[in-house]
This record gives sequence, C-alpha cells and structure tokens, in this order.
Amino acid sequence: MSTLPTASGSFGDKPVLTFPDAAAPEGLEVVVLEQGDGAEVEAGQSIEVNYLGQTWGGRIFDNSYDRGSSISFPIGVGAVIAGWDDALVGKQIGSRVLVSIPPHLGYGERGVPQAGIGGGDTLVFVVDILGAR
Repeated sequence: MSTLPTASGSFGDKPVLTFPDAAAPEGLEVVVLEQGDGAEVEAGQSIEVNYLGQTWGGRIFDNSYDRGSSISFPIGVGAVIAGWDDALVGKQIGSRVLVSIPPHLGYGERGVPQAGIGGGDTLVFVVDILGAR
C-alpha cells in the first residue's frame, strides 16, 4: 500500500494537502476521508462537487472552494478523466474523498500545460460530493 497525502479540514472546508516523502502510487488510490450518508452515486447521473486538484508534490491547479461555487458534470460516462469516473461512482453523497490519479487515468503524457499539469503528472484531488441526480 502506498503512502498518500493527508488533507486538512472537513467536508465543505478548503483542504490543504500535505504530501509524503514518497513517490506517487502507480495505480488509482481512493480513500473516503469522511463517509457521507446519502444515496450512492450512479454512473450516468450528474454529480455536484466541490474539489481541489493538485499535482503530486506540486502546485494546486484548480479548486472550486476559492470560486465559491460547486461544479456539476456527468459521472461514469467518460465526460471527465477516467480517474474521476472510477473513483466517484458508488460513493455516497455527503462524502469527502481523496483520490490519487495516475497519468494513464488522468491527462496522460500530454498533460494540460496551460493548467500547469505536466505530461506524466499524478493528480491528487479532494472531492466533496454534494449531490447527484
């Protein structure tokens, strides 16, 4: 089992990630930091989340907490990176989830240079699942 970053705060708080002195895990790692008690997210639903995204050991490239508004998108149907589809389907609404996404389930060798995501970067997200319909 690999060592994952820790996240400060609780559901609804903007998290701060603290990274271990270790290499990023090779596979998808999903840890429920706070277990919600809502319905399970199903593939094909539109999911509403707040999230913070950071490259492994690097900088934050996106977060919805500072914008003050959540985002919604279809889940489990290939509308977002595969790591999100794989990590969030089946989780309960109200959960805070830490996800480490390897490049092959994220942006691959291309990365997203304009967002500061390099080719081959492992991505770490803290996701608060607000709802799904």
